[in-house]
Amino acid sequence: MTQFARISVLVAAVALTALAGCASTQKHESTGQYIDDTAITTGVKAAIFNEPTLKSAEINVETFKGRVQLSGFVSSRANIDRAVAVAQGVRGVTSVANDMRVK
Repeated sequence: MTQFARISVLVAAVALTALAGCASTQKHESTGQYIDDTAITTGVKAAIFNEPTLKSAEINVETFKGRVQLSGFVSSRANIDRAVAVAQGVRGVTSVANDMRVK
């Protein structure tokens, strides 16, 4: 095998290994999905912060593959409903899981 052929095989093996490491599974996100979910989480937090009836410090936001989970303790059922509606309006959100409770 020539020097060039050995290097080509090595580069191909490294590239395939790197691509397999970025693949998505049911329980793990790919790098791109992680970045998208981070952007969605930031968008939901900003939307909640900009909503005058909600206290953003009371609501936790987590995102996995476009599914947003809201948790925390808020002062009324109306605030829960409003937070869910605000989250659903953010681009990229596929669904919203409500784990918020009234304190």
